[in-house]
Amino acid sequence: MNPLPALFLSHGSPMHAVSPGVVGDAWAALGRRIGRPAAVLIASAHWETALPMLTGNPTPQTIHDFGGFPKELYSIEYPAPGAPVIAARAVALLKNAGVTAGIDGCRGLDHGAWVPLRWMYPSADVPVVQIAVQPARGTAHHVALGRALAPLRDEGVLIIGSGHATHNLRDWIDNRNAAEPMQYAAEFAQWLGAAIAAHDERALVDYRDRAPFAARAHPTEEHLLPLFVAYGAAGRDARVERVVDGFENGALARDSFLFGG
Repeated sequence: MNPLPALFLSHGSPMHAVSPGVVGDAWAALGRRIGRPAAVLIASAHWETALPMLTGNPTPQTIHDFGGFPKELYSIEYPAPGAPVIAARAVALLKNAGVTAGIDGCRGLDHGAWVPLRWMYPSADVPVVQIAVQPARGTAHHVALGRALAPLRDEGVLIIGSGHATHNLRDWIDNRNAAEPMQYAAEFAQWLGAAIAAHDERALVDYRDRAPFAARAHPTEEHLLPLFVAYGAAGRDARVERVVDGFENGALARDSFLFGG
């Protein structure tokens, strides 16, 4: 069996859960294209920890980790089962790579996980494990996490990083009716796509110093770190395909990538 691809998804607003638009269509198409994996391991920007942690809950709750949205959004449930065996396997792989990791037996799935999965696997019958990001540990750490977890792809596990190609919420709020991308966001997204296509790992890891407008595109890093997990899991020579592009409110680049496959 060929290894499954790895994905980086820009998950957008939680409203994609009820108004999927072209992004939801693209997620659904990815689910059909990839098929049903044995499990999904997803790194979400919305779970930050000091050390790598994975969800070990066999029945993870749907976390509505947002405020100020329509009531209907809070009634949505995504009752996918957990996969404690996959979580334990992931912890073992990380420890074999010299990375201390643990399992959180209580945490559920936040919207960085369940919003895209709601459209990829709408039956909620694919087991899901989340892995947290560690912003204090930087980009190279997250590439190493992905590399350590890569064997799971040969075991039928789909590895996803769920974050955003750019993520400046102040600009997103201030440009709610923008029809065109903000120049800085467009330049950063173009640089990011070119660096990924070129497999320029050094530039990607050092994006804070090399990319145009990096600090404005990502005032904090948690939404880009899932990209490095997916990139590391895919391997250095994986084929790269951009599967979503465009912008939300001019500020949030929704570029998403499939690695391998």
